[in-house]
Amino acid sequence: MRMGNIELFCAHLLGLYLIFSHPHTEGCGDFGSLPPKPNIRNFSNNQSLVVSWPRNRGASESDMYEIQISRTKSHTIIYNKNVSIPTRDSGWSTLTWISKLPLECVDHSVRIRSFCHQTAPGPWSNWVTNHGARAADASLIFPSRRLLKEGRSVMLCCVPPVNVDITRITLRKESYPLLNVGDGVKAILMTNLTIPSIQIKKLVFSCTDSTGKRSLVENAVGFPPQKPRNLNCTTSDMVNITCMWDPGREQVQYNFSNQTHKLYFENTGRASIHCQPPSCTFPAVPQQQEYNIRLVVKNQLGEETATYSFNISDRVSPVLDLNRVEYGVTDVSLFWTVEGNLTQNILLCQVSTESETNRELPCSSENGLCKMHLDDLRPNRTYSAKVRCSINGRFWGPWTEPVPFKTLVALDLWRRIKYRPDSDIRDVTLLWKPPAFGTATSVKIQSYEVQRSQEGQTVTEPKDSGQSQADIPIGPSRCNFTVRALLSIGTSIPASIIIPPKDDSEIPPVKKRLSRTDDGFHLWWNKQTSVTCGHTVEWCILGSKAPCTLQWMKVPQGNSTFLPAGYFKPGRRYSFDIYGCTDHGDKLLETQTGYIEECASAQPPRIIEPVKRTYASVTLEWHYDEEDPAQPAFITGYLVTVQEVQTDARLGHAAILFNVSVDDPWKKSVTMEGLQQDQEYVCSVSALTTVGPGVPASITVRTNVNYFSHLAKILTPILLLLGCTVLLWPQRKMLKNGLREIFTYPAGMNIKTPEFESFLYESCQKLQSQREEECISCDIEVLTVKPLRHESPVLRDPESTNTTCSPAPQSSLAPSCVQLQTGYRPQSAVLLCQTPAHQQLMCIANKSYLSPSTEFSEIRSSFETSDCQQGSCAGLYGYISDS
Repeated sequence: MRMGNIELFCAHLLGLYLIFSHPHTEGCGDFGSLPPKPNIRNFSNNQSLVVSWPRNRGASESDMYEIQISRTKSHTIIYNKNVSIPTRDSGWSTLTWISKLPLECVDHSVRIRSFCHQTAPGPWSNWVTNHGARAADASLIFPSRRLLKEGRSVMLCCVPPVNVDITRITLRKESYPLLNVGDGVKAILMTNLTIPSIQIKKLVFSCTDSTGKRSLVENAVGFPPQKPRNLNCTTSDMVNITCMWDPGREQVQYNFSNQTHKLYFENTGRASIHCQPPSCTFPAVPQQQEYNIRLVVKNQLGEETATYSFNISDRVSPVLDLNRVEYGVTDVSLFWTVEGNLTQNILLCQVSTESETNRELPCSSENGLCKMHLDDLRPNRTYSAKVRCSINGRFWGPWTEPVPFKTLVALDLWRRIKYRPDSDIRDVTLLWKPPAFGTATSVKIQSYEVQRSQEGQTVTEPKDSGQSQADIPIGPSRCNFTVRALLSIGTSIPASIIIPPKDDSEIPPVKKRLSRTDDGFHLWWNKQTSVTCGHTVEWCILGSKAPCTLQWMKVPQGNSTFLPAGYFKPGRRYSFDIYGCTDHGDKLLETQTGYIEECASAQPPRIIEPVKRTYASVTLEWHYDEEDPAQPAFITGYLVTVQEVQTDARLGHAAILFNVSVDDPWKKSVTMEGLQQDQEYVCSVSALTTVGPGVPASITVRTNVNYFSHLAKILTPILLLLGCTVLLWPQRKMLKNGLREIFTYPAGMNIKTPEFESFLYESCQKLQSQREEECISCDIEVLTVKPLRHESPVLRDPESTNTTCSPAPQSSLAPSCVQLQTGYRPQSAVLLCQTPAHQQLMCIANKSYLSPSTEFSEIRSSFETSDCQQGSCAGLYGYISDS
């Protein structure tokens, strides 16, 4: 009993020692108790062990654990690791360890211990063992029936029965060096595995033991699943949905390792389905448009996932099956059956033929079939076409298989009708073009056959193979013509045309002008409901001297066509007659004219003479046929130019006064105003086109004289003078007395020469007489005269009988005198007398006149002879009325 007390006392003492000797272990909770027991789960597919254990309680910091993994019964340590677990993690902790050796080869054991505050280790837990395989009678090989990852290294083991040794491990009869694992287990190491290039892809391993027994096992080399690419879904009938994807690299399938594809529906509530790559089909959910799917690909090496979302209405892919083909000469109609009754929708289809780009054509529904019409084909030619369609023009269905077909042979038939005046007979010219044979076969035309049916009578006429027209007169009633070619391979399709009954009330349509384009003629015309079988456009070169070669082109559908510029010449007017095909024949709908390229007019207008003119204007009129087909362009108006003819030779050219543009091509007269009288002008007229004026026509015109202006100039001063006379006649006495006061010399005044000159100057200013240099009628004469002594009366001094001029000294010639004759009554006269050596006399007379009926008294300024001693003298004479 004492001994038990001593043991109890020692145990308590040891506990106290541990507590006080390790103060840093505070807070380690139940440290010192049993360590956590680990749990082990093994995953043979990837040779992994998953170790899990509970965490310590009460740890204030992160927990530290040490884990060891051993192999075989002797517990050879092959893995040792410290694991730190944060305090925020609670519950169980896990560790995954992957073994290079298959777990089935030997036993693998795990134990664990914890550290308090990451420094003080606790006790180890017991070993927890994952037992390996036990062989009974024959050796076991691991891995077995597994997919080994390409490019990796792998260990393969052989587990023998008890007390049996492994002597050899081979692969395809090739031995590998043995590795001793323990517990009698042998292994080999294979590096950088590759997929065999031989037909048999499996790897067959053989294990031979000491008893001579041999065991076999199959494995394979592969790769993990690849992520599905380009996952998309479509429907052809809105009932079933097919999803397709690119699986990538092809995986070899084995009976022990299949790669699976599984499709999951995220928003339909439908269970997942297994798929066979590269597509998967499932029924659509009624009334559901949006789909979210997930595709999972899995094998022994892993798995990959791809997702896709779509609206079923946007993923409709129509599927077509050929129903029938309707053949034509230059066209063909293809009829298709569309799966899912999608013809209720508007389908847009693409048609691909040989050596042509894809055409986009609408699919018209006829009796539940999709009809597509191909035109612009060549006769007697083999074609092949394939079709695909779409509902929205963005997502297209698959191409159909190519459909071969062959076009037929027929003539291109047209007619020209001429009406005889005052007769019901019409001359019809049938025109046809030989068929343009394709490359299908070599065809030769032997002859033609023309058939006419009118009023119940049918007449057939043969034509040679070289002919391309036939002239046939017909009556006023309807007539049907049919022409066909007899070929070496049979006959062509009959070409028919109807000549409608004669209609005298038919009004031809108004011609329309075409706008010029560089690439050709774009023709448009109005649609008419009476047109049921297409249109025909015929044209001819207008204004050509050579006979017109009629050309035509059939337009089976639509109300427009294009004629390339290469068929036409510039400066030529073309007229296009557009006919509509009706049940009663072809009817003229429109006539359009135009030029592929307009040129300047080469024809001058013809001016009408005589030209209407006045003294200030000229009216020009001309003739011009603006609708002449020979015109190289449309006439848009006229340009009138007026030029003044200059008489001055230094100018050398006529001056342009103004230009007048006439915008109306049907207006052929213009009046130019504001011209000068009695002046010559050159007037020119030229036709205008879009490229400018053409050749002008000119004429010279002189304006009339304005006699009214001359008469006004003559009558105006006469009328003014008469008016003044009438106004002043009652005041004639007052004017007479006023003149006397002005010109009478005051009595009793002894006026000397300077005073007289001043008086005379003032009188001249009052009478507003003009100086000789200012006077219009001033005459300057230089004369050689002789003395006129015999003439009388002579103006003399009353007090002297001598002449007015003294003779010059030392001169033997009589002086020259200027005498004032009777009836000549100057107001004043300044006489300058000179007697030079040649006896010339210069006289300057200022002739300011008064009435000759007035009587004057003579006033003479006397001067002495000495005043003229230098050979010159001056005499100033004036007359003042005596009254």
